[in-house]
Amino acid sequence: MLPAVRTVLALALAAGIAASAIPAVLAQSGDSRFSNPARFMVPTGEGLYADLCQGCHMPGGVGAVGAGAYPALAGNSNLASAGYPLTLVVNGRNAMPPFGDLLTDQQVAAVVNYVRTHFGNQFTGEVTAEDAKAVRPR
Repeated sequence: MLPAVRTVLALALAAGIAASAIPAVLAQSGDSRFSNPARFMVPTGEGLYADLCQGCHMPGGVGAVGAGAYPALAGNSNLASAGYPLTLVVNGRNAMPPFGDLLTDQQVAAVVNYVRTHFGNQFTGEVTAEDAKAVRPR
């Protein structure tokens, strides 16, 4: 993620802007990685992880504790059931913001498949865009 976008996100969250308003804040950043412009254009799980996830979960998925507690994704048995990370990425929970409005179903599947097969994880059963669509609120 570009430093300017990271700064906009941090300021928006610190100011208490609702997670649902963050796409509009990001759209104003002028970052070319937004296609509509409220969605990321990055198609790969690795790229999405780098742009969206590693700021909290750290490079290598080791997690962090500081201003908040960010669980490790490396060796995390909660990722064995694909529905768990799918739901978290789309809907968020606690300090994890929802990314469902920022990502297409294919991008959600890509980043979930990435974290389930990297950082020492070897979970089987690739998730699809249809799986991601199924966890979205109706």
